[in-house]
Amino acid sequence: MVMFSTLALHRHKLVLIFGLAIAGLVANWLVGTPKQWEEIDWLDVVGEGGTAVALAVWMVLILGSRPNGRVTDLLTLGLGFMFLAMWQDNLDEFIRIPAEQWWDQWLESAAMPFGGILLTYGLVHWHSEQLAINRQLRKRERTFREHRLVDQLTQIGHAGYLKEQLVNIREQYGESSVALIMVDIDRFGDFNRQYGHREGDSLLSELSELLMLNLRDQDLVCRYAADRFAVVLPETSQTRALQLASELKRAVSAFAYKHKESGVTLYQSISTGVAADSGLQADQLIQAANNDLEQRRLSLTSGSVQVRV
Repeated sequence: MVMFSTLALHRHKLVLIFGLAIAGLVANWLVGTPKQWEEIDWLDVVGEGGTAVALAVWMVLILGSRPNGRVTDLLTLGLGFMFLAMWQDNLDEFIRIPAEQWWDQWLESAAMPFGGILLTYGLVHWHSEQLAINRQLRKRERTFREHRLVDQLTQIGHAGYLKEQLVNIREQYGESSVALIMVDIDRFGDFNRQYGHREGDSLLSELSELLMLNLRDQDLVCRYAADRFAVVLPETSQTRALQLASELKRAVSAFAYKHKESGVTLYQSISTGVAADSGLQADQLIQAANNDLEQRRLSLTSGSVQVRV
């Protein structure tokens, strides 16, 4: 599982923080005395203990989803100090610490604000990092992010995401024309039968990257179905959309895809369908582009897979 392999990168951080928590428990037990059952404030136990558990879960989730780096370190340290403060606060509900022991008060009073400062500083850097990531993902998600609508193979939005984006673009741009290009790999079924589904998946993944490289910043690529991609073009006329579709066809025909095992070059070709209208709803625009694609494919006579060594 990806999360556990990522957590393994941060095992030293986890050992340090949870090791300190265990050391705190042992220290409390050695210098303190257990409270009587009736002395325990269970409302505080639930509140402080629940907060400590939540902080620990947040920390594990962050470490399980991020690589090493300054932002990860700051977020982890911030949450770690806050967790240790709440952990000590919760232990005080069960163990009475002598007044001359100062360290438990320090943990409760100093670790929490210090952790909050580190967490805030980390979030400032996370914000800058997120803006950079947003720029990288612009052609994958535009202004709407929903991980449940992302295709796991190509890491771009699927058909449900496409419809959401078309609705959002219509709301954002009003009556201005929105164009849609449907892109279909010629004879992809033959490619799968000849080279296998794993090679076909690799081709789909690399082709999605190629399409994004050959589009404008405001455009969006989604995987519509199987080997069919959809390219959303905001504020684009039919004429301009046809030009962009032609450019995509030339880019794909020049794409020297390499077979993963043999290294043989497998050149591809695509068919495209274009629809552009300021008044069509999302489903109507998709249907119009699909219809145009099917009409254009009727004229296809040449094969798509060519082998060059």
